[in-house]
Amino acid sequence: MTTVQPLPIVLLHGVGLDHTMWEPLRTELAQCTDRPVVALDLPGHGAQPPLSGTATLTGLAEDVAARLPGRVHLVGFSLGALIAQHLARYRPELVATLTSVSSVCRRTPEEAASVQRRLDSARADFPGSVETSMQRWYPADSGVDQGTVAGTRITLLANSVESYLHAYEVFATADAEIGPELDSIGVPALAVTGELDPGSTPEMTGRLASATPGARAVVVPGARHMLPVEQPGELARIIHHFIEESSREDHA
Repeated sequence: MTTVQPLPIVLLHGVGLDHTMWEPLRTELAQCTDRPVVALDLPGHGAQPPLSGTATLTGLAEDVAARLPGRVHLVGFSLGALIAQHLARYRPELVATLTSVSSVCRRTPEEAASVQRRLDSARADFPGSVETSMQRWYPADSGVDQGTVAGTRITLLANSVESYLHAYEVFATADAEIGPELDSIGVPALAVTGELDPGSTPEMTGRLASATPGARAVVVPGARHMLPVEQPGELARIIHHFIEESSREDHA
């Protein structure tokens, strides 16, 4: 008898980070699922070559698609969520389920202006912008251990500034590109964010779920933008439940 291997879970990180950001979540997922869990480096990040020219959401998604191990349960965080949404829309044969974590969606003019200011700040003073991000992601009461905080700072500062800015430009603008396409996504979808996330707000997660057919929204109390690091156990539980429920419905 041939044993059917469970589809893997593939994790896509955010701007300036790499696959290591997922270690807390991978540890928690290992406690509740026997599915393989794979964390990829986005183009221009980690072990991937730096981005040397203007990037696009389509180009980033095509690069990721070429490295997926077949059909997967796709989990994207921040920029990774926009890439995951693009793949679910245009390469649905590769995406069994879509989970968007801490995702922006259809920014208002004020929200678009805010992220543009952060991009301009990174262009003017990259180290200073990293510190601003660190303070926003890990305030004193975040509860995240200092070793993890230090590791995030090291990862961010290790970026090629040019490559980071090309990736951040996509993050700052691509929600306007994928937003009108969300209603054409046909795979099971989940949008989840932290209650206290100032950038990928609960309201944005509601927008995302409302725009994506059949999608559900979950807001995790007390969590900020770095939800996979702050509350990996709760996020693992949410993702596992969603994937298994969707898989049962798929085979019903």
